[in-house]
Amino acid sequence: MNITRELTGAAVLSELGSRLARHRIEAGLTQAALAREAGVSKRTLERIEGGHTTELGTLIRLLRALDLGAGLEALVPDRPPSPIALRKSGGRARRRASTRAVATAGSARPWTWGE
Repeated sequence: MNITRELTGAAVLSELGSRLARHRIEAGLTQAALAREAGVSKRTLERIEGGHTTELGTLIRLLRALDLGAGLEALVPDRPPSPIALRKSGGRARRRASTRAVATAGSARPWTWGE
């Protein structure tokens, strides 16, 4: 199954758990052996493979124990600022996001002096 935007959070967790279990089995590791190598409990690994939530740190330890740590880069790829944005900001990268005022047509009267 492909992990797409349309899947629910529970479906994504279930698919990730299944994939993790397949990698573990292909590596010839029991749940107990992988849990020991990653420094987590066997029950935690059982829950993750069953599609339950986990802490990100636990998932990272398991991925590293299975030599899948290189895939973490694709999880949240680095996004350097664009050269145009740097030029506009005087060479400084943005540190915060701001909201833009959105004017809706006909929703408010234009402001005038003397009201």
